[in-house]
Amino acid sequence: MSLSAYGLWDLPQNWVWASFAEVARVASNLASPLDYPDLPHIAPNHIESETGQLLPFSTVSADGVKSPKHLFVEGSILYSKIRPYLAKATLVKFGGLCSADMYPVATEIDSDYLVNWLRSPAFTKFATTHQGRSVLPKINKGALAGLPVPVPPLQEQKRIAFVLEENLSRLGAVDRVLHDSALRIDRYLQVSLQHMTSSYRSVRLQDVLAKGLTNGRSVPTRVGGFPVLRLTALSGPYVDTSQRKDGDWEASDAHPFLVKPGDFLISRGNGSVSLVGRGSLASQVDTPVAYPDTMVRARPNLEKVHPEYLRIIWSSPHVRRQIESKARTTAGIHKVNQKILGAVEFPLPDLLTQKKICSEWSELEQTGGRLGRTVTTSERRSISLRRSLLAEAFAGRLVHQDPADEPGDALLARIRAEREAADVSKGRRRQASGARKSKSSPVSDEPPVAARTPAPVSATQPTFDLEFPA
Repeated sequence: MSLSAYGLWDLPQNWVWASFAEVARVASNLASPLDYPDLPHIAPNHIESETGQLLPFSTVSADGVKSPKHLFVEGSILYSKIRPYLAKATLVKFGGLCSADMYPVATEIDSDYLVNWLRSPAFTKFATTHQGRSVLPKINKGALAGLPVPVPPLQEQKRIAFVLEENLSRLGAVDRVLHDSALRIDRYLQVSLQHMTSSYRSVRLQDVLAKGLTNGRSVPTRVGGFPVLRLTALSGPYVDTSQRKDGDWEASDAHPFLVKPGDFLISRGNGSVSLVGRGSLASQVDTPVAYPDTMVRARPNLEKVHPEYLRIIWSSPHVRRQIESKARTTAGIHKVNQKILGAVEFPLPDLLTQKKICSEWSELEQTGGRLGRTVTTSERRSISLRRSLLAEAFAGRLVHQDPADEPGDALLARIRAEREAADVSKGRRRQASGARKSKSSPVSDEPPVAARTPAPVSATQPTFDLEFPA
């Protein structure tokens, strides 16, 4: 695929478009994890999407790594080849081993500049054209090599990287404040709920139901059939009955599984343990709909428990701890059954007190919701601003251009010349090594030291003292 096929934009004077392979390469150096048990082990889940922030990681031995992994050096760029739409790329300041799902990248241009380009919306869009339609999308090394890279003069790359780092680090600080604010809001609600309910006696869920817990039914899709809820209907505190599909059954078959106002529906399984067993209340049901086998129905006994109180208390940390500790894992899916759910205990006051708690909680929940929406809006603005900064940077509008800088095409020519010279030198060394081997006798079966422990490729760039206006 040629660069022109990507619909590239016009670049400033002295900039030039290049392919990834012209300015960088995947520094593949597979190594046995047994030889490096104490080195850091980095996988895609250790890199935050778009920001490149490194998340907590462990060592090779602690992660139980057994198969060969890429050995990377300080200054490498680690780029996740799986799910390229997540834009996971980071510049590391240490050496280690990375997952086979990542590419360790070495480059002859400024590494800080390149890693920001790899996280940009434009590059991510280019990369996703090659990710395929498999269950686990990925971009192969050949496709990565042909992706476009805008190459400004080296000095300008450094100026861009400097300004991006300055501004993106500020956005990162804002993101951390927003994240902490969301946690504090959630913590305030949890503590308030615990304070309102902790003094009452505990009961089991199965003891406050009009009927026992009831699983739904597995129903294939058929256009025109009786509607059944999707699991996404339980995304919020109340059942979203619009999240439905047409099932391959008739109304008479669906009758035992109809959702009625006041029903409490609980998810039976999820890939995340924090979501399994989550429940939503069916506050109103405008048109008939049934629930599927991915849900369990708990129909409250109205003489014992108010449906709204059950919804509130079910989200409490006390209930969540019980569910998450008992959930079973099968093929990466966390599951709960009727026995586990029925045994969940929670505090239960009398009905009059339940209604009073529901009223007080409603006010708290609304306040928390308003604050949460403010945080969410700010987070979205931060994401938008980050993307806008990157777009401006790679359009050549973030920093000034200096006509005295070495042009981008001259930089590419120098990189090509240096690579050719290195290839010639490498060829001569191979020839000399071959000549020495032919004269030596006997020939050893042991590989040469250089083959066993290849010299690490340095991705370090020279630094310059630059002054920038405030």
